[in-house]
Amino acid sequence: MLDAEFRSEERFTRLSIAYDNQNEKKSVISEVERIIARYSIQPETYTTAVSNGKEVLVIEYNDEISRESGTIFEEIIKALNITKLI
Repeated sequence: MLDAEFRSEERFTRLSIAYDNQNEKKSVISEVERIIARYSIQPETYTTAVSNGKEVLVIEYNDEISRESGTIFEEIIKALNITKLI
């Protein structure tokens, strides 16, 4: 099951997606890369390990004045069938 957290401040947005296993990891990374590649603005992304073997993919846009990241995050959330954000 995927868990997601969205955070936004002035000129900064971040979407963090936690996954449980390698199958989920492959699916998440594949969808995120596919969607991000279609846009001219590119985020910083990184993966970090958390407790119980979970990992989190973080997608972060800084100094993004046009707010295009909101559209990108919505597309990612829909593609991954995430229904609840923390």
